[in-house]
Amino acid sequence: MPTSRSYQDACGIARALDVAGERWALLVVRELLLGPRRFIDLRRALPGASSNMVSDRLRELEARGVVARRELAPPAGSRVYELTAWGRELEPIVLALGGWGLRAPMPPGAVTLSATAVLLYLRGAARPSPGAPPAVFRVQLDDHVWTVESSAGSVTVRPGEPAAADAALRTDPATLNALLAAPTGLDAALSSGRVTATGDLEALRGLLRSVTDPAL
Repeated sequence: MPTSRSYQDACGIARALDVAGERWALLVVRELLLGPRRFIDLRRALPGASSNMVSDRLRELEARGVVARRELAPPAGSRVYELTAWGRELEPIVLALGGWGLRAPMPPGAVTLSATAVLLYLRGAARPSPGAPPAVFRVQLDDHVWTVESSAGSVTVRPGEPAAADAALRTDPATLNALLAAPTGLDAALSSGRVTATGDLEALRGLLRSVTDPAL
């Protein structure tokens, strides 16, 4: 159930934790960093949290001004959750926490990895050559499509179909994460069927390599 616990501490750190420090709260924020999501999307991205837990965190974050609900116009008619302007100010904090946490040991046993988590890592770690021609990629991770654009030495990510794409890739988050760590594995992943790719494969290889071999 929603909680109203407080550290009763005037320090800004404690007050921030009063707002977004409950278990799963910052992971809900993480999942909203790339755009609005439906409840079912959040639930699937956070399989270790029960439906009630995700609902509680959303209600708390909404009550505290971090998250807002919005009804999509017909024909979609779905309810989505998105970060408020104040909630978006958590982005550099969450990303910095993620960078710090990469040095922590991996949890034991089976682990999960959401599409948003992998794409945030790609966006932050990729350093394509500033002189390389811009490229647009259609990236499908499980049942969601994302537009990834490489341009002017940086990478942007947004949900939804691109108007046009130079290359397309379909896989799962764990496989994409493995390719970001070892781009030379793309051919083997294609041969095994774990990855489907079409279009300009050299541009796609360049995107993957830009994480492990960033342009100087």
